[in-house]
This record gives sequence, structure tokens and C-alpha cells, in this order.
Amino acid sequence: MILMVSVGIFYFGGSWMFWQLSDIITGVYQNIGSLRFSNVTDASAFSLEILYSLIMVLLPVLIPIAIAGLIANVMQVGFQINPEAMMPKISKINPASGIKRIVSLKSLVELGKSIAKLLFVGGIVYFVVKKDIQAYPDLMHQEVGQILVFTAEVALKICFFVCLAMIVLAVVDYLYQRWQYEEDLKMTKQEVKDEQKQTTGDPKVKARIRSVQMEMARRRMMESVPEADVVITNPTRLAIALKFDARDMIAPRVLAKGSGHIAQRIREIAAEHKIPLVEEKPLAQALYKMVDIGEYIPAELYRAVAEVLAYVYRLKGMYAS
Repeated sequence: MILMVSVGIFYFGGSWMFWQLSDIITGVYQNIGSLRFSNVTDASAFSLEILYSLIMVLLPVLIPIAIAGLIANVMQVGFQINPEAMMPKISKINPASGIKRIVSLKSLVELGKSIAKLLFVGGIVYFVVKKDIQAYPDLMHQEVGQILVFTAEVALKICFFVCLAMIVLAVVDYLYQRWQYEEDLKMTKQEVKDEQKQTTGDPKVKARIRSVQMEMARRRMMESVPEADVVITNPTRLAIALKFDARDMIAPRVLAKGSGHIAQRIREIAAEHKIPLVEEKPLAQALYKMVDIGEYIPAELYRAVAEVLAYVYRLKGMYAS
């Protein structure tokens, strides 16, 4: 944007700037014989007058360029004021840190980008200049004004095509910088793990706590098996221990359940305490899926469980008609 604004200013106002600077220089040389500096004050006043004239010529160029640079930055990252970034830091002038920045992967990428830009823009300048190279010998026979006009035309032509090239480079570079910025914001796998540890705790510790809690719950469950009236099996894969006391319970309750090794352990405890084992595959599967430990059985299983309990009571001689 700065280059485009500069080209536009010189295209539309270059002639005005040229004649203004020409008048300043002409005035100095025309009056150079009459200048008398009796003291430092006179020299300072003359220098300030020249400086003021130059500033008045350059301001119409510098102000739009500064505004263009500001707008370009605001368009890319928004309007931001960061006083902390402007504060002097000793680390910024540390040679070791500077060497690390120079030899880093990011600096090598930036070097490659700069070389590619230089070759791209330099190639465009070369072809533009080469196109007008046949007119260069004729400049020896032209006046200074004509040479300056020709030079200005070639320079503006070069700047114009360079602007077009820079627009393409700016778009590509902006997309890359945006992608790189988002990548830099992402955390590494280790940083994600560390943050998870800080917010939710160490996964290993949590897993150990869950393991201990499950072991304690399993131990309490096994301790309640001797109180069961019956253990329904599948016959070896599942085991569900049930208890029913008509005085205290509204329905039979599951004291323990498990599969595989836990089911084997429930059967062993039941055998040690002479608790009947009843093989009912469909009922065992339904109880294992539908009822959690400590809950009462659902109404749809009342009939099936009642038949099993009646069978157990008859074995114990406790059935009453």
C-alpha cells in the first residue's frame, strides 16, 4: 500500500514536486553570491528557511504514505497499542538470543521468502528495463529535461508493475502469516497434557484413584454376598446375588453382580456360605443389564424372580402355601 500510494503521488504530483524543488535549488544558487553569514544565528536562520521549504514540499508525500502504512497494519491485525512491546529490554540486545533468532527455522523461512520476493520483483524490473533499453543510447543527444522525463516515465512504469507484483506477494504472504500465527498459538501435545494436569489433575493419579475406588466397591460388594438368598448364574459368565426380605423390602434387591472373574468369585463365596446357585440364562442376562448393585428389580422381572425364590424356599423347606 505504501508503494502504491507513493506511485500515485509521484504520478499525479511528481511534476509539482520537481518544479518546487527546482525553484528551491535555483533560488539558493542564484543568491549564493549575496549570502552573508556574520554569525551562527544567520546561518541557522538560512538553514531553517531551506528546511521549512523542503518540508512543505515533502509533507504532501509523507503524510499520505504514513496514513497508508497505518491503514495497512490496521487492516491486517486491527488497531492495537502495546506499550509493553516498546519498553526496552536487556534480553533484546543479548547476543546469544540474537544468534538463536538468526539461525532459527522461522528466520530461515523468512530468508527464503525474502530471496523469492527479491527474485520475483527483480525479474519484473529486469524485463521492464530491457523493453526500453534500445532508447538509452539516444539519451546522450537529449537535454537534461528530456532525460529526466524519460527517467521518470521508466521509473513510474517499473513502480507500477512492481506494485502489481507486490499485491500478489502481499496476498500470499498475508495468508501465510495468518496460518503461521494460528499455528504458533496452538499448544504442543506436552503443553496440552500439562494444562490438563493443572485443570483436571494428573490422569495417572485419577486412574489410580478410580482403580482404588472400584476395588473398594468390589470388596464391599463381595462382603454382602453371604447375605444373599440366591445367586442366579448364566451359568459361568454371569452371576447376580439377590436378597428379599418381605418385612423390609418392597421387592428383591441386587446385592452383587459381575461377569468373568468377578462372577466366579461370587459363586465361590455363595458356595462357601451354602447359598443356592440357580442357572437361569435369560433372567441372569436381564438382571445384569437392567439392574445396578443395590437397586430393586423392575416390575417386569417380578414373576421370573418370584419363581426362582419359591424354588429356593422349597429347597430350604421355607415355602408356605
